[in-house]
This record gives sequence, structure tokens and C-alpha cells, in this order.
Amino acid sequence: MRRPLLWSLCCFVLSACNGSQDEVVVYVSHDQVFSEPILRDFEQETGIRVRAVYDTEEAKGTGVMNRLLAERNNPQADVYWANEPIRAEVLKQEGVSASYRSPNAEGIPDRFRDAEGHWTGFAARARVLIVNSGIESPPPSIFSYTDPEWRGRGVIANPLFGTTTTQMAALASLWGADSLMAFLDGISANGTALSTGNGESADLVAQGASMFSLVDIDDAVSRLRRGDPVRMVYPDQGPDGLGTLLLPNAALLIRDGPNQRNGERLIDYLLSSATEQKLAASDAAQIPLHEGVDVPTGVQPIDRTVVMPVDYSEVARVLQEIQPALQQWVEKQQR
Repeated sequence: MRRPLLWSLCCFVLSACNGSQDEVVVYVSHDQVFSEPILRDFEQETGIRVRAVYDTEEAKGTGVMNRLLAERNNPQADVYWANEPIRAEVLKQEGVSASYRSPNAEGIPDRFRDAEGHWTGFAARARVLIVNSGIESPPPSIFSYTDPEWRGRGVIANPLFGTTTTQMAALASLWGADSLMAFLDGISANGTALSTGNGESADLVAQGASMFSLVDIDDAVSRLRRGDPVRMVYPDQGPDGLGTLLLPNAALLIRDGPNQRNGERLIDYLLSSATEQKLAASDAAQIPLHEGVDVPTGVQPIDRTVVMPVDYSEVARVLQEIQPALQQWVEKQQR
């Protein structure tokens, strides 16, 4: 009788060390309203219980990323569902992630995947201009923020958080940090308002308090679908234009997470064509990276968009470097 008892005790200890066999823990910076239904579907289809920790709108991307960095020596999560690849790349560079090449990554273009398999992109968003319908000739470029014609008519989200930080890092990777800060100073000098996030920016434009803002595509599409007086513009699309920044979601496996195998299964699910179809059909209006998945109505497919030519790993490196300068710029605007 002692042997079965000892064997049961060993199994219990191994289970406690390796995490629950029917559970997966995911930290999520993608909007909860869009990500939670996907995770509930995963639960129903696999029987694996999902414990999700979501970022807030104000701390989008930074909250759970910092938590993962703090937990690197005692990982509590299995998967990071990032709302863009830059912070996933930061976690890779900081040694938080593990390489995992999902079979469902096949067909996703290489430029949206980490070459070493630490993260894989899916369901991309474009950074677009949302413009009040009262404007007859909408601004065509992010440089409209510094154009005297648009003085005092623009609003931009706080660049310390979310995809606006990513946008700034992408520009710094192309221009250099000094040129980025000169651009931000020009934005400020041109009377641009500062909001707490993309959602607030989109609402200010819809209300007519501001005439345009740079936001994520879902912020613009959701206002269009509810009938707000706005339009959407893909910025910098001319032959020599800077291009529109494209930000896929990214799935990343946490190194030494408590439920490694379940983490891999969740990543497989996120990278599937079925998940991309759900995100495309929702108000997230995200652009599929797999061929054969329908693009949302009113959204340009990737092959018809001039895309900003950025290296996501370089953007991640620059993002860390420019944080102090961005902090100083924001503090100056808030005085």
C-alpha cells in the first residue's frame, strides 16, 4: 500500500512543479473586449482553463510587460499576447521568452516573425488617421501635425504608453532620436492636444473637439461603425511616402512557464486562420496575415498599402533608449 501512496504523492509534487494540466496563464496587452472572446473559445474547444491578466488602457503594453520582466526568475505566465511585436521583442532581448515554432505560423510572412522563433505575428493593425467628417480635405500625413494649416486641430495619445510609444520608436529607428524629438517639439509648437490614449483621441475627433488624430485602425473602424462623423485615412501613401506603420499582434512563449505545453497549444490557437478570421470580423477590424482570410470591409489589405519599412527588433532596441526623452517631453506638455 505504501508504493501506490508514494507514487500518488510524487505525481502531486510533479504536477505542482509543472503547473496544472488543465490550465494556461496568459498576460494580454490586446484590448480585453477583443481578446477575451478568443480565449473563451479556446477554453470551450480544448477544455483548458485560461487565467488571463489584462493591461489597462492607460498602461497598454507596459503593465504586463513590466510584470513579466519582474517575474523572469519566477515565471507565473505561460504566454504573452502582445498587441504589437515590439514589446514581445523587448522580452526576447531580456531573456524572458522561449523559442517556439508553431505549425500554424506557416504562411505568415517572415517579416512578421522572429527569425529565432521567439514571437510570431498575427492579425495586424494599421496606424491610421481618424479625421472629423467636417474636414473637406483631410490631412494626408503624420507631418500634418507640424503643418501650420493644421495648427491647434490635432490630438495625439500620450507617447509613453501603448502603440503611440511604438510609433515614436519606429520613427526614431528611421530618423534617429534627435530628429524624433524635434518632430515632437514641432507637434507641441503647432498646438497639438495630448490625450490619455487612442480611444480618447478618437472620441475627441468624433465630438469635433479635435479634427484629426493618429490612432489604431480599430479605434477608427469602431467609430465609423457606430455612425460617428469621422473618416479614416492611411497616412503617407504617396510614391515617396513614409508609409503606414503596421503592427501585428504577437504571441510569445514564456521561458520556464508553469504550463509550457498548454502555452504552446494556446499559441497554436492564436496563430490559426480561424482566430485571424474572428479578429477581422470583430470591431477590432484586424488585417489577416494568412492568405485566404477575408479582410474587413473598408480596410486595405497589406498588398495595397505602402507599409512603413521598419525592423521590429531595431524598434524594440530604440524604444528602450528613448523612454527618458519621451518622459521629459510629456512632463513638459503637462506643466
